[in-house]
Amino acid sequence: MATTEVERRRGQLAALSIAAVVIIVGVPLWWRTTETYRAWLPVSQINELAKLQLHLSGDVEVVFARGTVTPEQQKKVPLTQAQDEEHRVDEDTALRYRYETRYRTATVMEEDSLNQPTAAEADLSLHTLSESPCGSLVVYVIPESSSLLPQDVDVYIGQRRTALLRIGPQMRVGKTLEQLLAHLEPRIKQVLQVMSFSHTDITAALSDRVRLSPGNKESIADSMRAFKSSPGYEITFSLLNPDPKSHRLHWDIEGAVQTYIRPLLTKLSPVANFSIDSQTLHYAVLGVNPRFDSSRSYYTLNADSLAHVINPVEARLGSNAASSNPVLNFLLYVPDAHHSPLYIHDHKKQEVPSNAFHSPRWGGIMVYNVNGFYEPETMFPVDINIDMAKVMGVFLAQLRLLLGVQSSSPPPGFLMAPCGSAGLADWELDRLMWSRSVENVATATTTITSLAQLLDQIGNIVINDNIAEQVSSAVTSLQLAVAELEAGNLGFALQYSKEAILASERAFFDPSLLHLLYFPDDQKFAIYIPLFLPMCVPILLSLLKIVSEARQKRREKQAKKD
Repeated sequence: MATTEVERRRGQLAALSIAAVVIIVGVPLWWRTTETYRAWLPVSQINELAKLQLHLSGDVEVVFARGTVTPEQQKKVPLTQAQDEEHRVDEDTALRYRYETRYRTATVMEEDSLNQPTAAEADLSLHTLSESPCGSLVVYVIPESSSLLPQDVDVYIGQRRTALLRIGPQMRVGKTLEQLLAHLEPRIKQVLQVMSFSHTDITAALSDRVRLSPGNKESIADSMRAFKSSPGYEITFSLLNPDPKSHRLHWDIEGAVQTYIRPLLTKLSPVANFSIDSQTLHYAVLGVNPRFDSSRSYYTLNADSLAHVINPVEARLGSNAASSNPVLNFLLYVPDAHHSPLYIHDHKKQEVPSNAFHSPRWGGIMVYNVNGFYEPETMFPVDINIDMAKVMGVFLAQLRLLLGVQSSSPPPGFLMAPCGSAGLADWELDRLMWSRSVENVATATTTITSLAQLLDQIGNIVINDNIAEQVSSAVTSLQLAVAELEAGNLGFALQYSKEAILASERAFFDPSLLHLLYFPDDQKFAIYIPLFLPMCVPILLSLLKIVSEARQKRREKQAKKD
């Protein structure tokens, strides 16, 4: 009996020891070694960015030329005025615009520049005196008698960040300065919205975050036409020759790119990086058959059939698999001898002057007829040199549209100078940078907020240090971009917004976040039950037996006492 009691006692101690080791050491060790690593994320700052409050500041300097203010009024300038506007886009997004206007009189050198024969020469001369910083404007108020502007023009917008504003006949010298400023205020605001940013442009740039109003069809069309903001773009020029047996085409694409395209891309370098390539495709035909118009003796492509041209041609273009940047395709199509000449018709059955069309967020196609370069009796093949100036003029206009450079019609009384050899005016670049900065901020906040919600809902996803670093970098860059927009530092705001969108996308598309790299709870049970159940059953049975024996002994002792 004594030996049996000792053995039972030893078994109980062994079971208790094993259970204690499993509970005190084994379970915490297993829990620690199998827990999902989740690095710290700035969740509170991400939640603050989810409620986006954007403040945009526009700086305008108004310079009064001689003859626009009286000596008495000159004593009250320089002075500064500020005006704020608030717009609630939706429940999570609000916009606030601050227009700060500084008034002063023109210097002697500026007066000399304003005495130039033409407005274009005055614009150039004023630019040589001082260059306005990115995102700011200078408006020169000139007297009604000035010969710089035609009689029907009140505002001249040059190639730089300078505008000339003719004072109205109702505000001749003699009025008070307050009346003069009140008269100029709506006109100056109109100039600012044309040359800098407008509520319509900023709202369209928030399309990734908010739903656009159906009533604003123009802004919706512009936002759908242009490519989304990206750190880089690939531009491909393709020459399609469906009939190489008849036409030997020669195009100086390299020289044309350097002359017409490269200056524009150089000016757009703060917005994105660009790479250019070209190719010639033989026996490449359109996806539709042109119709012969007997009344006009040429072939036509109707507007309804243009949508069917893209897909068959795109299959021949190839793709750059080494880059994830959007591709802008520009195709020059030379019709074969049996379908020449070929002209594109619009919805009104009228010839398109450029004989070209563009597809939103894809590229453009131009039809180049060469039947006029040779006589019908000419022996084939014929050597043809393509007029690259004509071609690049069309492609340059399409490129501006696809990159978001809006060429809206000016308000009544406005005269805009041509964009010049660079293909882009300074104020057009500023306008694009405002839109891109806001678009980048909206896209990055949406991406980083979606990632935070995903990681919060699925607790088994591993958050490694690299992801946490990218998220923190994106949040910091977003905060800096929002702050620079409020301060009016457009260049820094665009740079920080680009860094934010890059960091947020690297974090969101990190391979470690793939669904195959984490296990749901049901898979965990399926893995761990076969391992732990055979070990836990004997331990649990031993513990239950020990408890049962202890209760039996307690009842026996209680019975003896009774």
